[in-house]
Amino acid sequence: VTAARGVLLCPITMGLLLQSLFLILLLLLLGSCLHPAAAFPKGCYPSEEEGLKTFRCSNAQLTEVPRDIPNDTNKLYLDSNQIPFLPRDAFRDLPLLLELDLSHNSIARIESGAFQGLAEHLHSLDLSSNRLVSVSKDTFSNLKAKVNLSNNPWLCDCRLQELIRAVELAADSSGGIVCESSTQEEHVGKAFLQVIADMDLCNAYKKTTDIAMLVTMFGWFAMVISY
Repeated sequence: VTAARGVLLCPITMGLLLQSLFLILLLLLLGSCLHPAAAFPKGCYPSEEEGLKTFRCSNAQLTEVPRDIPNDTNKLYLDSNQIPFLPRDAFRDLPLLLELDLSHNSIARIESGAFQGLAEHLHSLDLSSNRLVSVSKDTFSNLKAKVNLSNNPWLCDCRLQELIRAVELAADSSGGIVCESSTQEEHVGKAFLQVIADMDLCNAYKKTTDIAMLVTMFGWFAMVISY
């Protein structure tokens, strides 16, 4: 009878062990799936909007572009934070990004290559209401996205003229690109497109430089003659 009971209990014990192991593995699997969500910065969360994978970090008190953004993200909202600058390769791991909202931050500097890797799909880039004064046209090299540059304290000069001519501005945003400062005082407070409609700032800068060089050369020549 004892032997018979041992034979009967053995399969039951094995079944319980296998069930326990299955539950442990299931808990470990669930834990690994939930881990990435726990790694998101406070105030950031993924969602799906109109069939597009969206990652929102609006008004999350961020001071830098967060890491661990899902690399299949289509729409990324980083607006209304305190991000001061965009480093090189800031969005390199987001090859499927269609829309990028960086408005209402403190961005004053954008490193060359910050948008590297986004040229293929990105069609909307919002940099409005930041602290941009001057940006090289190479910053947006190869980007096909429509860019919103309004409500920034722009320095109106040849560099800005080259930038504006190198990007496609978002609809109804051009009037918001206003000269906070300028190489010519009379341009301050004016819409930049109005300024460059009346004159070519790059040619004006070249002419000013040429005149300055001629005056300097004439001064040295006069000094030599006098000596």
